[in-house]
Amino acid sequence: MNETMNPDQIAALFEAAKSGSMPEVAAPGPRRASRLRTVDFSRPTKFTSDHQRRIARAIDTFCVTAATRLTAELRTSVELEAINTAQVTWSAAQAQLPAHSLAVTLAVEPIGTRMLLTAEQSFVLIGIECLLGGMPDRLPKERRFSEIDWSLSRRLVESLVGQLSLVWHDLGGLRFTVDEIDQHNDASTIASVSEPTFVVMIEARMNRQSAALALLIPWSAIDPVADHIAGREPATESESLDSAMARAIATVPVTIRAEVAAIELPVQEILSLEPGDLIRLGAPAESGISLFAENTRLGRAEPGCNGARRAVQVRGSDVG
Repeated sequence: MNETMNPDQIAALFEAAKSGSMPEVAAPGPRRASRLRTVDFSRPTKFTSDHQRRIARAIDTFCVTAATRLTAELRTSVELEAINTAQVTWSAAQAQLPAHSLAVTLAVEPIGTRMLLTAEQSFVLIGIECLLGGMPDRLPKERRFSEIDWSLSRRLVESLVGQLSLVWHDLGGLRFTVDEIDQHNDASTIASVSEPTFVVMIEARMNRQSAALALLIPWSAIDPVADHIAGREPATESESLDSAMARAIATVPVTIRAEVAAIELPVQEILSLEPGDLIRLGAPAESGISLFAENTRLGRAEPGCNGARRAVQVRGSDVG
């Protein structure tokens, strides 16, 4: 707060300045350093917030449904939880994967692309033990897979992929099938090293043991349906309003009638008609008959029969 000095105080201040005995002024407190945000320009931004949010929501649904299915199949408690998501390059995504993970290449239909699902070997080995009726109390030792191991691991993986396919079908109209399972985790042919990739890390807890699953989604795998996944697919790509209206109208029943000719008569003449009376319609016989949809004329036709039933054969159309 500023205070006004009187003349005596001002004079005393000048005297102090001449004698070099100015009062010390407290230095201001330390200033807070400017906050800098490091921007990593090598990190891709292809997946928008809409993509990330909707994919994460679908993965949460997958965790619930897949855990329920595995619990029933393996007869032991299984919990799945999405613990982290990140958008990185394909090479950086592979570097984040736990060692000794099984790599499952997923074929994405109907667009013909591929994704990668990985699972730590410990998760697969515990699953195999449970499929065989066992209940391991400790983490199985890593081993080289036999033919039986590969067959059982494929069954376990297909249970996971089946549930993953269901949620992705709702998300983007996609279906997943297991293309191949590899223990060496060499997935360099799925995407280029710099391909933007969305990584979803999932923790699997089974029989008091924890393991990591990961879903690697390269941008090229969803590019054809990216707008649909983000929830902003144009109507022209799925179903336009005009085509939907046309299909709805096409199912409406309409009465079709065949008319030889028409003439207006007074009520008195109509009431006086008797069998054998001749009514002149005023239309030449060679003109055939007319087809009408309700009161709209469609065209011309020739009278005839189809077996024992009357029929007409369309000769021309008045519909442009």
